[in-house]
Amino acid sequence: GIQADGGLTDRNDEAMLAAARARGAAPLMTLTNFVGRRFSSELAHTVLASPDVQQTLITNIVNTMTSKRFTGLNIDFEYVLPEDRQNYNQFLRRVVDRLRPLGFSISSALAPKESAGQVGLLYEAHDYPVHGQLLDFVVLMTYEWGYAAGPPWAIAPVNKVRDILNYAVTAIPRSKILMGMPTYGRDWRLPFVQGETIATSISPPDAVARAIGYGVPIQYDTLYQSPYYYYTDGQGVEHVVWFEDARSTQAKLNLVKEYGLRGVSYWELSVPYPVNWVVLEDNFQVRKLI
Repeated sequence: GIQADGGLTDRNDEAMLAAARARGAAPLMTLTNFVGRRFSSELAHTVLASPDVQQTLITNIVNTMTSKRFTGLNIDFEYVLPEDRQNYNQFLRRVVDRLRPLGFSISSALAPKESAGQVGLLYEAHDYPVHGQLLDFVVLMTYEWGYAAGPPWAIAPVNKVRDILNYAVTAIPRSKILMGMPTYGRDWRLPFVQGETIATSISPPDAVARAIGYGVPIQYDTLYQSPYYYYTDGQGVEHVVWFEDARSTQAKLNLVKEYGLRGVSYWELSVPYPVNWVVLEDNFQVRKLI
């Protein structure tokens, strides 16, 4: 996490970094504009509007990445004010100028845009062409259509992911695009009430086990390429669950092949999804960086 004075929020990440190195995974340091558990537009503005604060921040980034042996930086600034779009672009230029000569990779996480002029706080400050030109790669956050506070839906419906890719490949080299893939599902109580219903997250194995436990059939939406099912709990409340399985994973990996992308990026790795790795290795030879 960034701080208003250019400092960094320290993380107790040594065990995770050691595990990454032991498995031959190249750890990236992720930089966010979190305040507590939320992205802060105001914090991002404070940093992006001040070249002096940015220079302090970049120095702290370099020192931390060097001491902790990160291989690269991923910048995940979300809900950046539209008026900070050019400030964000200039910050990226400063980061690249400092980090690239040191051998670090630089990447960003981008909101899923269907067009260059898409409006909304999540989208407007993310300048696809500039990120694609400056950075080594980008992560498209092509998930969360079915979000916790929203109406029941597939987490990453393939038809919507395709809409994002259709624009992205016009603005960013395909060899720099990592397509985001979810490793989780969600369980909504019904009827859904906007502002009241909050879905619970569920791992794919738990989603299958829940369907078995309630004795309900798992269905598959061919438009969204995603499994789902309905069940009624012990209190008589109806639920709907959308999640991922081998079929939905294969459908997404087919997009990577079709569009000739760099690869995929998973959100998020703390959720167990064993079948994913089987499907991935059946489709691709994963290229190790270290």
